[in-house]
Amino acid sequence: MAIRDGLLPEFAHEMAVTRKALERVPEGNPDWAPHPRSMKLGRLAGHLAELPGLISTALSQESLDFRPPGAPPRVPFVMSTREGLLQTFDKNVSVASAAIAGMDDAGLMKTFTLSAGGKQIFALLRAAVVRSFVLNHVIHHRGQLTVYLRMNEVPVPSIYGPSADEGLL
Repeated sequence: MAIRDGLLPEFAHEMAVTRKALERVPEGNPDWAPHPRSMKLGRLAGHLAELPGLISTALSQESLDFRPPGAPPRVPFVMSTREGLLQTFDKNVSVASAAIAGMDDAGLMKTFTLSAGGKQIFALLRAAVVRSFVLNHVIHHRGQLTVYLRMNEVPVPSIYGPSADEGLL
């Protein structure tokens, strides 16, 4: 079996349950955070919408410096409306899914390097970037988002099993 054939169903599942959480992000309070050092709600939701887009970058380039020396700072995506959030997420998921589907094993076994400010953060096989840096990263922040939802009295969707607010769907 090709590596992509193992990655695609996992990617599709995780993106579907992530979308369920993003569909519930309340509008009108993007600056809410549970603690002063915590990411704000609008930025956390925006980060989740952006993350799948890193897959197409990692599968089409050898490296990325997301804060190149001398370049203006990157402007992160911050949710302003739920509709815009979901459009960004859906576009990034679609592009990422196509990128995975178009990759052969040899391409997925090439190294991708991520840097910030000229300093290497990691160099991983592209297959590991998909699973570790993107999927695990999404799962981590999705968990964070579900706590934010709970603290804002928003029903938490079922993800891997029933939540306190709903049964299995």
